[in-house]
Amino acid sequence: MANINLLPWREELRQENQKQFLMLVGLVAGVAAFLIFSVSGYYDGELSHQNARNNYLKKEITAIDKRIAEINELTDTRKQLIERMELIQNLQGNRPVIVRLFDDLARAVPDDLFYTSLDVTGERVLVQGEAKSNNRVAALMRTFDESEWFTDPSLLGVKALDNGRNQFEVAMKRVEPRNNEEL
Repeated sequence: MANINLLPWREELRQENQKQFLMLVGLVAGVAAFLIFSVSGYYDGELSHQNARNNYLKKEITAIDKRIAEINELTDTRKQLIERMELIQNLQGNRPVIVRLFDDLARAVPDDLFYTSLDVTGERVLVQGEAKSNNRVAALMRTFDESEWFTDPSLLGVKALDNGRNQFEVAMKRVEPRNNEEL
């Protein structure tokens, strides 16, 4: 058989296959790099878009929080104004009652008796004073008991003073009479 040397042809084929392989690897690497950069760019764009939306929402939330704070302040101011209005209405409504209360207290005082202290707390009225005798204190208690403006008078104490007078303390409840036509 004749000696045919096929090595250069095989070597050339091997080099051609290797070139094609390297070109294919390069092409795949290029396509992969393109895909990676494309996907990365897409997600970076989406991320920056989402960050922009988040920043917008944060700004809007801050603006709404300021509005909520203003609304809360206005609500508190409104409550305070309503409380003041109710207080003023109560004072206006109770003005004749207070005048009548003091008028009855003044009319209830018998001779030789005077008040030294008067304390009105809510419905409770506390009267302190001095009298010439215990009979005057008893007369005061009867007058309070008969009054339409006071109920449950109770004598808290009587104390004899050095000057021959008696110091007394009376507590009772203030009520409004059933017919307010007298006001």
